[in-house]
Amino acid sequence: MIEQVLLFTLLASFLIAVLSSPFFIPFLRRLKFGQSIREEGPKSHQKKSGTPTMGGIIIIVALSLAAYIMTFKFIGMKTETYLLLLVTVGYGIVGFLDDFIKVVKKRNLGLTSRQKLVGQLVIAAIFYIGLIKTGFSTEISVPGTDFSFDVGWFYPVLVVVMLIGASNAVNLTDGLDGLLAGTAAIAFGAFAVLASNLHHYETALFSVAVVGGVLGFLVFNAHPAKVFMGDTGSLALGGAISAIAIILKLELLLVIIGGVFVIETLSVMLQVASFKTRGKRIFKMSPLHHHYELSGWSEWRIVVTFWGVGLLFAALGIYLEVWV
Repeated sequence: MIEQVLLFTLLASFLIAVLSSPFFIPFLRRLKFGQSIREEGPKSHQKKSGTPTMGGIIIIVALSLAAYIMTFKFIGMKTETYLLLLVTVGYGIVGFLDDFIKVVKKRNLGLTSRQKLVGQLVIAAIFYIGLIKTGFSTEISVPGTDFSFDVGWFYPVLVVVMLIGASNAVNLTDGLDGLLAGTAAIAFGAFAVLASNLHHYETALFSVAVVGGVLGFLVFNAHPAKVFMGDTGSLALGGAISAIAIILKLELLLVIIGGVFVIETLSVMLQVASFKTRGKRIFKMSPLHHHYELSGWSEWRIVVTFWGVGLLFAALGIYLEVWV
């Protein structure tokens, strides 16, 4: 029964995204909500200027409708779904404000770092308050072992760091056509498997709703992209995946399943640290996908390679949790 519900949820979210996109993308184009391309970015990206952005709205609407309707009908709404929707929609709103400023004011920077951080902190705080009201444990388990330890007062700090860190890491990965949509579908798919295995069927249902939404979006986001998800989508997905990991008590496993996002973030951190301390760059450009782009790899080759790496990380995460 639950397998059928999960499949129906995935298909529902996918269809909502696929069927709404042909109407929503021209709407964005009429509003002139086109992406501004950084001048310091790869020159090949300049031709993408004007491509409609804020497509993350499609993903958020698709997954929210599918998750809410299917959970309400087959499982019964509980705290997990409300908390996941809170983080996903909340971070999506922060991203939307960032995108809106970019396209309306034609300013590529959008919200200031402080403004974005405040929004992320507020949502993280509300999410944590919702968690503790359920008597949530502050223990953390080590992937692949039976060892766990209680971090006590540090747990709320960890929750905030995970939500903000993951949302920004996922945001950094959104740099090539289809790159984030594909890697996100793989990562959320892995968490759907783990959630089902742990009998967290609400979270499993939400996870497959995300998979359906991003796959439906990928139909129009694959190279050459007809629409970008923007910060609206990337921040929402980053918040959602970290919230799922927290609810499932798989906090450390997020680092493995989200390995591509971690590598992309580390490439930026190493690049900045190297330039500030040595005056030299490690990569031709960061995040890492731009390094390969400037090394002569085609955009499609980079995307497929990163998808493959993401699949390996997802398989490793499932193996450590289920089989070890």
